[in-house]
Amino acid sequence: MPTKSEITQAAKQAGERNAAEVMARRAVALRNRSAALAAHPSTFNLAAAAAAPGAPAAAPASSQSKGFLLAAGDSWFDYPGYDVLASLHDDFGYNVESSAAHAGQPMETLAYVPGTYDDIARDLETIIARGGTPKAVLLSGGGDDIAGKEFGMLLDSAMSATGGWNKEIVDGVINERIAGAYKSTILSITSLCQAKLGRVVPVLVHGYDYAVPDGRAFLLFIKGPWLKPGFDEKLFSDLTANTAMIEAMIDTFNAMLTDLAGEPEFAHVKYINLRKTLPNDATHKDWWANELHPTHKGFLAVATKFAAELDLLP
Repeated sequence: MPTKSEITQAAKQAGERNAAEVMARRAVALRNRSAALAAHPSTFNLAAAAAAPGAPAAAPASSQSKGFLLAAGDSWFDYPGYDVLASLHDDFGYNVESSAAHAGQPMETLAYVPGTYDDIARDLETIIARGGTPKAVLLSGGGDDIAGKEFGMLLDSAMSATGGWNKEIVDGVINERIAGAYKSTILSITSLCQAKLGRVVPVLVHGYDYAVPDGRAFLLFIKGPWLKPGFDEKLFSDLTANTAMIEAMIDTFNAMLTDLAGEPEFAHVKYINLRKTLPNDATHKDWWANELHPTHKGFLAVATKFAAELDLLP
């Protein structure tokens, strides 16, 4: 297994390479855009549009903002109706660009699939065109790299001598695979921000909360459940014990992010501890809509933690 330093160094090289490739592609795209705008008979300045003489006054809620956020990740940032980003916009007054936030997106997809950083670069260009700079980059990911149809692979059968989490597999998935994807993503976006803004932008990450593997899915099993089938496959049938096992898994995931934020290369990364924000006791259905996603009330509680961390930034 590669060392933590080797993973970080490889991620740094990949991040710089990704940013350089994206910047080259965006240079061509922006030249094309400039040519199209030059040929158009009428254009307007996005940053100054609200203050243009004679223009109708915009509603205060739409013309004012607490700041711009750049976001990428999974369903905690892209959930039908209401999620963390929707709450940061509606309840806390931020403007959010999040073309690279997609429900069901594994961290490895965000980190390595071609085109992702182009979407992020476009979002960054949109923020700049509106006369702003991102107050922070928000990342949410890793849950889809663990939960789902392969979840049972992390477990040794309850009937075996080693019943429970397979420590070597869990360590490899979280501390090598997901950690590497996080590092590559963070350093790629950091390089993009440095290239376009000339400065480093703070990055906020989180490690989810203690979910309950009770078998509930999204809208009558359109998606999910993501946890209970794996426990069933490996003959773990006690919900209380399984919930405690999820706590241990989430603790391992959060320890990885805490460790990452402590590395010198990631001094601009701020880790948000969301554990115990949402109950996993008898009241959990008020806070968790299903095995992986909060209710409206739960997402608001999570967004409140993000907003508090954002308030600490300059």
